[in-house]
Amino acid sequence: MDIFNEVESQVRSYCRSFPTVFTTAKNARLVNKEGDSYIDFLAGAGTLNYGHNNDLLKQPLIDYIQNDGVTHGLDMFTDAKERFLKAFKSIIMEPRGMDYKVQFTGPTGTNAVEVALKIARKAKGRSGIVSFTNGYHGCTLGAQAATGNKGQRGGAGVSLDNVTRIPYDGYGDAGDDFMGLKLLDQMLTDPGSGVEVPAGVIVETVQGEGGLNAARLDWLKELEALCRKHDMLFIVDDIQAGCGRTGTFFSFEPAGISPDIVTLSKSLSGYGLPFAVTLMRPELDQWKPGEHNGTFRGNNLAFVTARVALEEYWQDKAFEQEIAKRAEIIEKRFGDIIKRFGEDQLVLKGRGMMRGIGTPDGDIAEKICKEAFANGLIIETSGPWDEVVKCLCPLTIPVEDLNKGIDILENAFAKVMPESKAKAS
Repeated sequence: MDIFNEVESQVRSYCRSFPTVFTTAKNARLVNKEGDSYIDFLAGAGTLNYGHNNDLLKQPLIDYIQNDGVTHGLDMFTDAKERFLKAFKSIIMEPRGMDYKVQFTGPTGTNAVEVALKIARKAKGRSGIVSFTNGYHGCTLGAQAATGNKGQRGGAGVSLDNVTRIPYDGYGDAGDDFMGLKLLDQMLTDPGSGVEVPAGVIVETVQGEGGLNAARLDWLKELEALCRKHDMLFIVDDIQAGCGRTGTFFSFEPAGISPDIVTLSKSLSGYGLPFAVTLMRPELDQWKPGEHNGTFRGNNLAFVTARVALEEYWQDKAFEQEIAKRAEIIEKRFGDIIKRFGEDQLVLKGRGMMRGIGTPDGDIAEKICKEAFANGLIIETSGPWDEVVKCLCPLTIPVEDLNKGIDILENAFAKVMPESKAKAS
């Protein structure tokens, strides 16, 4: 692996936790040069909801390439784009009563967030944005300003302005479930607060990088009501929690809320191909032609696999039922781990198949993940202190692999943490 140390930037991160050279991958398995197979509970940080090299998506992609389908088309009309838009409208938006314009942004989630923030500011004529503690929205400057992580913010090199940050649901020890929203309401109502009404509020329903903090549905409803009260646009960043990760295509569906703007990326292409969109209510689509553009905003290969993923998995409720089945396994088995090693120091985090176990500190979580990797499981940490052991396995993972992966994880906990005395007695 000398070439990586000699040539690649020090900014690399995941490879430091998983120091081996991978060669092939299938569904929830990665294989390295030595032929060792690893169960993948990382899945491209939530980019591979349908697993590695999904056969249902792979053959249509191969056929498209072999037929000389357009690969790069800027924002020109192509057959691949047309078919994706028709599928997204008929399979995703219309059954949910959604009316959005779809903007194809640059190829990553942070591009979609930049668009969301810019269009909110343009539509409302205001510069301010409200975001939340431990939120993560990307590493370009606008998105980074809305991000809470101190280390990532420090990489900007300039001041990150025009964002007011308030407590997320469950943040701190104040004992008030709606503390952050009450504070925001008070500041926006009080003419002496010094806080101007912002253009919009951006939130994750489950904070992926922030530690798998899951907002309660009532809290999300209250946040939407607050946005309506103060004429702020309601933006949901569904980049990591969307595309089925929490059980429904959009993570906010169970709350019955209607965001003004939604960002999607990661698993949207279905195959790990770069692809991101920003959805906005039609009246917010106030761009002049080319006012926000990007050379790679039209990834036609991703249009193909994204469309097929919608057709294969989201035509009915069958896939949601499969997700629920696996989510139940994860919840029960993570709960058993927590009981075994101490409910006083471990906590279940997240929702659906976006789950984790909060540990006392980052050192413990890192040791658990390192031990798991040594025994064939790839799993990462998240949270402000990297204290949460975070599971993002493919939604299509075979139940056998899911249970085997959790077996490895439980054994890693056993190696690092003593069993609960209450359990042992």
